[in-house]
Amino acid sequence: MSLLETAMNRAQHPDNLNDKNGKHASEQLLETARAGTEAVLKTLDSRLGGLSQGEADSRLQQYGMNEIAREKHQSALMRLLSNIKNPLLLLLTALGVTSFLAGDLRAAVIIFIMVVLGVVLRFYQEMRADNAAEKLRAMVSNTATLVRAGKETEAPLKLLVPGDIIRLSAGDMVPADVRVLSAKDLFLNQSALTGESLPIEKKATATSTEVQNPLELANICFLGSNVESGSATAVVIESPRVFRR
Repeated sequence: MSLLETAMNRAQHPDNLNDKNGKHASEQLLETARAGTEAVLKTLDSRLGGLSQGEADSRLQQYGMNEIAREKHQSALMRLLSNIKNPLLLLLTALGVTSFLAGDLRAAVIIFIMVVLGVVLRFYQEMRADNAAEKLRAMVSNTATLVRAGKETEAPLKLLVPGDIIRLSAGDMVPADVRVLSAKDLFLNQSALTGESLPIEKKATATSTEVQNPLELANICFLGSNVESGSATAVVIESPRVFRR
C-alpha cells in the first residue's frame, strides 16, 4: 500500500498490528513535506535530471513493480468449491438428502437438479466475468512522463520507482505518492480520498510544522488523485509495493 493508505489505516485502526508501520508512514510523509527540494532529492538519492537507467533497474529489483495489490486469481477448482459452499445450496442439499431418506424420490431429484443448475450457472457467470475483466485490463495501457538521464520519456506506470522525476499535467492520474518540486497552477481532484468535490491546490513550498493531517499536505500528491489543471514536476517518494515487501 502507499504511504497515505498505511497512515490512514493507522488512524482508523489504532490497535492494529500494523500500527508501527502506520506511525512510520505518517512521520515519513510529514518529514518529506517539511523538507526543502534539495533535501528531499538528497534523501531519495535523486536529482532533477532524473535517475539513470541503471539506478532505476536496481531500484525496481529492490522495491518491485509500481502496482496495486490485486486479489489472487482463483483457480477453476477453487471457484467451484466456493460456489458449492454457498449456504443456500447446502440447505437445499440437506433438504434433498432428507427427501431421499424419507422416500420422496421425485422431490429429491428436483432439489438436486436445482442445486446442480445453481452451481453450474453461478460458476459459468463468474468465470465469464473474470475473463472479460482480464481482457479489459489487458487493453488498458497507462503510462507516465518521467525524466531518465536528463531526457523525458513515456514509461509504463509499473516501472516507476522511488526517486523517479515525473511530469504532471491536466488529465493525468498521479501514478504514486509524490513530492511536488515545482508547480504552476496545479489543482488536483482528491475526491476519491477525501470526499471533497472541489479541486485542491498543490504547491512546491515546504509545509509548516503545524500541519499534521497527511491529506492537508500542500506539496504531496497521492496515488490515484487526478490533475484537474496546471502542471508540475515531482519526485516519487513511494510506490504501492514498498511497504508490503
